[in-house]
Amino acid sequence: MRHLRAAAAIALAVSVAAGVTGCGGGTSSDGGSNASPRTLTYWASNQGPSVEADKKILTPELKKFEEETGIKVKLEVVPWADLLNRILAATTSGQGPDVLNIGNTWSASLQATGALLPWDDANFEAIGGRDRFIDSAVASAGKEGEPPAAVPLYSLSYALYYNKKMFADAGITAPPATWDQLVKDGKKLSKDGRWALGAEGSNLSNNIHQTFVLGQQHGADFFDKDGRADFTSDGAVAAVKQYVDFMAKDRIIAPGNAEYAQNQSLTDFAKGRTAMVLWQAAATTFAAQGMKPEDWGVAPVPVPAGAPGAGERTNSMVAGINIAVFKNTRNIDGAKKFVKFMTSDEEQKILCRTYGSIPPVKAAQSDPAFAAPELKVLRDTLATSAAPLPQVPDESQFETAVGTAVKELFADAAAGTPVTTESVKARLEKAQQTMQQ
Repeated sequence: MRHLRAAAAIALAVSVAAGVTGCGGGTSSDGGSNASPRTLTYWASNQGPSVEADKKILTPELKKFEEETGIKVKLEVVPWADLLNRILAATTSGQGPDVLNIGNTWSASLQATGALLPWDDANFEAIGGRDRFIDSAVASAGKEGEPPAAVPLYSLSYALYYNKKMFADAGITAPPATWDQLVKDGKKLSKDGRWALGAEGSNLSNNIHQTFVLGQQHGADFFDKDGRADFTSDGAVAAVKQYVDFMAKDRIIAPGNAEYAQNQSLTDFAKGRTAMVLWQAAATTFAAQGMKPEDWGVAPVPVPAGAPGAGERTNSMVAGINIAVFKNTRNIDGAKKFVKFMTSDEEQKILCRTYGSIPPVKAAQSDPAFAAPELKVLRDTLATSAAPLPQVPDESQFETAVGTAVKELFADAAAGTPVTTESVKARLEKAQQTMQQ
């Protein structure tokens, strides 16, 4: 239900933003002036294994910024479960931080509130220029044709992780490159209480990420060229059915995965209960759960045929975190200095290496740390075969409505209820009606 409230709050935020943008910014009265800022408030997203771990990672980096500029940064690491609702409350009240992290899929929705600083050419120039960033990352920072609402900070994409021993025991010599091969291999792997593929059937965002990619492969965007919901096209229906059929028809996902929503699929993989999982930058999680790097391999997400590429061979959404500035901050110049610092070549190397993400800054990607096999797959995917989720104001509602439809279909599959083209279309019709209310 939290997701439904969040989606509704975005619509509310859009309607009231014009009335609050003149209010004070996020810093307290001792924050100094725009000409001479003394403090900035920064809401960081929880990127590491815990909030406390993030504080330990970020605090020495923020100290560097203070030493360089004289500006002290008040850090708060906000858990993902709370972040969107915290941001929406700030957009409606006008009382938020100076700088904040946002999930890149929220960019267009938050852009529509008018609460975030637009990154026009002049603002990009203040941080070194737009051309420092990879194009796919900037494309996930706001609606096409408008100045982005944020700046790329950490980039991610999906990959197929596989258990080498389970593959060898099943006589499989290479990871699947196509979905037909994944299903074929999956039936060999799904035996003796173990399963081929992990999923998170109750994780709405993950449902969207997977079905969006399959939708691209089926020629469906889920929105038309005018930004209106289009969930019931043949391609959209086929994409959702293909994903749910991994459990319902192919039987390579355990029925219990219908209830997963909190990274349980990663635990199952690390414990040898499943042989494959589709995920973003999972290495640090596997290590924390006792897996050694030699225990697992990584490959591009499968495609219908051939090798990954654009269009029908797209195999990931452009995942990642953006950094944004509240437009009504008292310290806008200091905030832009902070964004410049966080996206500098050196900080990008340090932070992305620590978090296992890909730098969206081109120059930082040359660091040897990002040539490791896992990161090379993620980096190449971002560069050649990833597409941004629809950058439309209704994107957050889309995640809720279609993500819930997929969740309900997984529940049907787990209960043994047939999942047919007609039942998939009916769920998606309901989701589209929800969007139109």
